[in-house]
Amino acid sequence: MKDTFRVGGHSLTLLQNGERFFPQLCADIDAAQHAVHLETYIFAADETGRMVMQALQRAAQRQLAVRLVLDGFGSADLPQEWTDELRMAGVEVQWFRRERGQFRLRRHRLRRMHRKLAVVDSKIAYIGGINIINDIPESADIDMPRLDFAVRVQGRLVHEVEEAMRRLWFSLSRATLKKRIGHWRARLRTPDRSTGRAAVSLLLRDNLRHRHDIEQAYLQAIRQAEREIVLAHAYFLPGFALRHALQQAARRGVRVVLLLQGRVEYRLQHYATLALHGQLLRAGIEIYEYRASYLHAKVAVVDGQWATVGSSNLDPFSLLLAREANLSVRDEPFARDLRKQVLRAVKSDARRVEMVRRSPLVALLSLVSYGVIRMLVHLLVRQPH
Repeated sequence: MKDTFRVGGHSLTLLQNGERFFPQLCADIDAAQHAVHLETYIFAADETGRMVMQALQRAAQRQLAVRLVLDGFGSADLPQEWTDELRMAGVEVQWFRRERGQFRLRRHRLRRMHRKLAVVDSKIAYIGGINIINDIPESADIDMPRLDFAVRVQGRLVHEVEEAMRRLWFSLSRATLKKRIGHWRARLRTPDRSTGRAAVSLLLRDNLRHRHDIEQAYLQAIRQAEREIVLAHAYFLPGFALRHALQQAARRGVRVVLLLQGRVEYRLQHYATLALHGQLLRAGIEIYEYRASYLHAKVAVVDGQWATVGSSNLDPFSLLLAREANLSVRDEPFARDLRKQVLRAVKSDARRVEMVRRSPLVALLSLVSYGVIRMLVHLLVRQPH
């Protein structure tokens, strides 16, 4: 298979965009013999959603165990008849904090299930940032797919992904209190097998044992960088520690390249990110805005040796509130290939940001947006359950 790498006893296939991801995922589901488990933040009622839904239905009709977890906010627009069809075919469907009624600003409402994971027959796993949604945004002026990545994994790590998915499924199921207590005790006693130092590692972010795992993996890689850091992130609003690490890396001569969202998708986040441009540019960091379509990637490559692909943005919603999952890979060929794909987008489809004086209105919007997001996160992270 193209772009497949052997790393630490694993087979890793790097998949760019839905045009490669969805056919491969559906082919694996159609070849499944025992079980399929899928988690997604967005499951859209479009052609891609129908394609994946039909693959899940076919698997369930073959008497396989098929489980689907949907986030209650990201997939809120999925029609009831779609989940009814899935359940009628034998697919088990569970919602993570489904939104009902009027939305109120509460911490648990913003603690979303943002992971995009799949496991097939305990042999194949998918980890990345690609939602179940059409690859090309429904916009009249865009005919290019979102830039995004996922990795198809075979090897030991599949069992860790499966266990993480099983834990979430169990927590959402209607288990008795006694079973729940036993489950959490067992979880607390069970040591984690993955570490960021392994050749291939699963990095999780949750609100129990893995609050800062993804952020710490980034910090370690950035602080140890000697030559180059390449980041591509749809939403980029890192806290002080990450910003300081990137600035320090640039000042000690490391080339730091940021590929960020160039189109306005969410105004608050867009203008808040603009507030950081000045300090990053003054430190010598290169900033590029992706213009061909929407950027949805959450990837990084450091020194052409370490890479990560996953669902976690470098913003407070991902790093402090959401459930996220990233793959960490220490392998030169894999990292080199991911770097090549990101830098190709930088060269062909992005515009470099220069140090220019912004209009007073844009400057004000940037500062206000940044302040609003930081204030919201400050309040929500400290809000009682």
